[in-house]
Amino acid sequence: MIPSIVEEPSGLRLSFVEREEIACLHAAGQGVRAIARLVGRNPSTISRELRRLPAAPGRSRIYRASTAQADADTRARRPKDAKLATCLPLRWEVQNRLKHHHSPEQIARRLVEDFPEEVEMRVSHETIYQSIYVQGRGGLKRELAKHLRTGRALRKPHRKQAERRGRIPGMVNISERPAEVEDRAVPGHWEGDLITGAANQSAIGTLVERSTRFVMLLHLPADHGASAVQEAIVAKMADLPDLLRRSLTWDQGKELSNHVAIAAQADLDIYFCDPHSPWQRGSNENTNGLLRQYFPTCMESAVS
Repeated sequence: MIPSIVEEPSGLRLSFVEREEIACLHAAGQGVRAIARLVGRNPSTISRELRRLPAAPGRSRIYRASTAQADADTRARRPKDAKLATCLPLRWEVQNRLKHHHSPEQIARRLVEDFPEEVEMRVSHETIYQSIYVQGRGGLKRELAKHLRTGRALRKPHRKQAERRGRIPGMVNISERPAEVEDRAVPGHWEGDLITGAANQSAIGTLVERSTRFVMLLHLPADHGASAVQEAIVAKMADLPDLLRRSLTWDQGKELSNHVAIAAQADLDIYFCDPHSPWQRGSNENTNGLLRQYFPTCMESAVS
C-alpha cells in the first residue's frame, strides 16, 4: 500500500499544506482515490475540493492551492446571512419550483443552467433543505416541505448501528471499486436499487449509468426476491455491448444475494455500498426520487 503523504489530517477542514499536495498530485495525473489515499482524506472530500473553483471560459479547470485556500477562507467567515433570506429573486425562484414539485437537487442544478451569468442565483440543495427544516436559517416556510418527494415535515434520522441488516456473504465493498468509476470518465459503470410499492408487495428495479445517467428499468412482475432480480439484471445487461458492462454498485439489500452468479452471467464486477450510505450511489438515488414522484403510474405498469 502507498503510504500517506500527510500522515494526520489537520482537522475537519483541509489545510494549505494538504491543498498544495492535492494540487501537485492532481497536476501529476493522479485520480481522486489515489490522491485521497496519499493525503489521508475521504475521496469525496478530494472530489469536492477539485471542483471548488470554476473553469475559465473555454479552458479546463486548473486547481491552485493558494486560490482554493483564499476561497475557503472567504466561505468560512462567520456570521453569514442566509442567502435565501437576503436574495429575494432567488427565494422566489426556489419557492415557485418547490411548489411545482421540483426536488432541491433539481432546483440547484437547473438554476445554474437557467441563470448561467448570475452567480447570485445559485444555491446548494442542502441550503434549500435547511431553509425548510431549520427555521431561522432563512427564507423558506416549513409548509413547503409538503412539496418535497418525501412529504415529511421533519427530516428522518438515520437508523442506529445496531439496527443494520445482516451482511451478504462474499460481497465486495465500494472501497475496492476502481478509481475510474469515481471519476465518471468511462461509461459502463452502473448503480442499481429497487423501488418498492405499498406493503413491499411490488417493485421496479432501476439501473443508472454513472457517466451518461442513462436509465434502464427492471421488470419484476411476479416478485422481487434474489432469483427474480438476478434474472432481470442478467437479461437487461445482455442487451448491452461489452464496453457498457463494467461494474454495478448496489446497496446491501438481500435482493442481490445472488451477486456472485449475476457477476459471472453478466460479466460484471459488483460492489456494495456501506450501510445507510445512499450518497454512494447518488445518481441512482436521485433517479429513484424522481420516479417515486410518479410511483403509482410506474408501479401499475410494472406489475401489469
